[in-house]
Amino acid sequence: MKVLVAMSGGVDSSVAAAELLAAGHQVVGVTMRLWGGESDTGCCSVSDVDDARRVAQQLGIDHLVFNFSDDFDRHVVDPYVRAHVEGLTPNPCIECNRHLKFDRLSERARLLGFDAVASGHHAQIEVDDFGKRRVTRAVDEAKDQSYVVHMIAGDELDYTLFPVGSMTKEQVRAKATALGLRTAAKPDSQDVCFISRTGGRESFLGKRIPFRPASVVDTAGNVAGRVEAIELVTIGQRKGLGLPGGAPKQYVVGVDTNEARVTIGDEALLFTNAMRVADVTWAHTTDADRLRVTADVLVQSSAHGAATPAVVAIDDDNTVRVTWVEPQRRVAPGQSVVFYDVTNRYVLGGGVACAD
Repeated sequence: MKVLVAMSGGVDSSVAAAELLAAGHQVVGVTMRLWGGESDTGCCSVSDVDDARRVAQQLGIDHLVFNFSDDFDRHVVDPYVRAHVEGLTPNPCIECNRHLKFDRLSERARLLGFDAVASGHHAQIEVDDFGKRRVTRAVDEAKDQSYVVHMIAGDELDYTLFPVGSMTKEQVRAKATALGLRTAAKPDSQDVCFISRTGGRESFLGKRIPFRPASVVDTAGNVAGRVEAIELVTIGQRKGLGLPGGAPKQYVVGVDTNEARVTIGDEALLFTNAMRVADVTWAHTTDADRLRVTADVLVQSSAHGAATPAVVAIDDDNTVRVTWVEPQRRVAPGQSVVFYDVTNRYVLGGGVACAD
C-alpha cells in the first residue's frame, strides 16, 4: 500500500513512518507549511520541518513539503480571530486537523495516487460491535488524542491510519531510540503554533483586532471591575478582572460582547445540568439517526478531560441537547465537545459548544 505520512517533526510521526515502512508499505513523508508568521511553539517552526526531513533521510524515504498556508489562514487563523471578537473560546488545533490534516492533505494525497494518509496521533480506528469503523481511544490513555481527531468520519475512516495508536508513549520513544531517530528525545509540542511564547495570545490578537474595554458586573448588575479587552475573557476565568483584593473568589459566568459586559459570580454558577452542541460531525449517519431519540453517552469537553455520563438528543435545528447525569462545570462556548459510547472507547461524533 502507498501511504503518505504527515510528519510534523516530532517523535510520534517519525515512528509512525518507521512502523509503516517496517510493515512493508511504500511510504512517503510530507510536512505541511501552514503558518508563515512568527512561531516559537507548536509544530510549524523551521526546525520542525528540518527534523522531519532528516528523519525521512534516516528512514530512506522521500520527503515532500506542501504549502497550505492560505488554507491555514482561511480555515484556522481567521476563524480563531473572529471567535474572540464574538466572545467565544476556539480550539484552533482541532480546526487544523479538520480542514488541513484530514481534509486538504487527504485531497492532495488522493490526487497523487496514495492509498492512505497516516499521522502520529495517539488514536486508533477499529470496527465496533455493529460493524462500523470509527475512531477509538489509544492504548496509552494518558496520551489519547481521539478527542482531537473526532471529525474523521464516514469513508475517510477507510483512508486514515494511526500507526502509533496501539503503542504507549514509552514504546514510541524506545522504538525511535532503537532506530537512532533524531527525534527520539524531542519534547512533545503542546502549544498553538501561531501563538508565540514571547507575545502570547494578547499580542497576536492585538495586531489583528482593536480590543474593546468592558465592564465587569455581578449577577445583580453592579459594576465590580473592568477589563481592557473583552476579547481575551473566557468563561471560568478568575484573574485579570480588575476586582479588589481580599474579596471572595469570583469567576466569569457570562461574556456579552454586544453590551461590552462581563458577568461574574460564585463558582457554583459555573455548574450546569445541560448544554447545546452545534456543527456536529457524526462518525456515521446511523449515529445521528439513533440519537434523534435520547441516548446515553459519555461526553468529553477538553483534550485531557474526563468523559462524563450524559443523555443526548438531536433537536429539530440539528443541534445536540446534552443533559448531564450530574451537574458539570460549564463548557466555554466555542470549545469542542466529543461524544463517546458508554464503554468510553468509540467516538460517536463531536461538535462545538453553543453560547447560552
